[in-house]
Amino acid sequence: MFDDLVARAVALAEAAHAGAGELGSGEDRAGRQRGELGSAERGAGRPPGRLGERVILGIAGCPAAGKSTLAELLVGGLTAAGVPAALVPMDGFHLADVALDRLGRRGRKGAIDTFDGDGYLALLRRLRTDRRRTVWAPGFARDLEQPIAGSIGVDPEARIVVTEGNYLLADVEPWPSVRAELTETWYVELDEPIRRSRLVARHIEFGKSPEEAARWVSIVDDPNARLIAASRSAADLVVDMSLLELRPGRVGR
Repeated sequence: MFDDLVARAVALAEAAHAGAGELGSGEDRAGRQRGELGSAERGAGRPPGRLGERVILGIAGCPAAGKSTLAELLVGGLTAAGVPAALVPMDGFHLADVALDRLGRRGRKGAIDTFDGDGYLALLRRLRTDRRRTVWAPGFARDLEQPIAGSIGVDPEARIVVTEGNYLLADVEPWPSVRAELTETWYVELDEPIRRSRLVARHIEFGKSPEEAARWVSIVDDPNARLIAASRSAADLVVDMSLLELRPGRVGR
């Protein structure tokens, strides 16, 4: 199954390089045929718009469903296939704790309004069109739970950028505009009890007690997950992460 995903992404990059098709508008890009990948019967998707633009592949899904795992594996698979790729997670656009404190939102960090969606949108637009020089993007330090400016460099030779985040398919502004910048958006899902247990484990890994972690998942993460799951039908492809062989010991994200 993973080889099918890499092949689909490679085909997107090759189509962009060839300039096949002229899907210039965001509405065109958002209107592709949708599918589910439990079997390997999906086509490679339609190519992006204008000749020379970089492909941006989005991976959405609930917390701990495996977004970052798939994104990292996919970038590795693309590189091995001879397609220069870069990973730019949405997490770099978390608002810093000082901003969340000022807004009174720190107690529900990770909710859709605790991200700088407009800043993320501006970066995607530049990534798609600017291939003359390195584009610098923010990362996110899990140990600090803080965004780190200018920590990810996307070099001009990168033909495809893989980006992952919770809200890529959300229907409140500016997220529909974000979706319009993406060549394709895949939605990853995982059996719900497994996903939630991994999410609790991740919170514990980064400093919460088991009781604090379980409470945070119930009060903060579960409402976010319901919002994210409601956008599933808008994806170009649905990927069942239980069908992928993940690296041993990896906590899905």
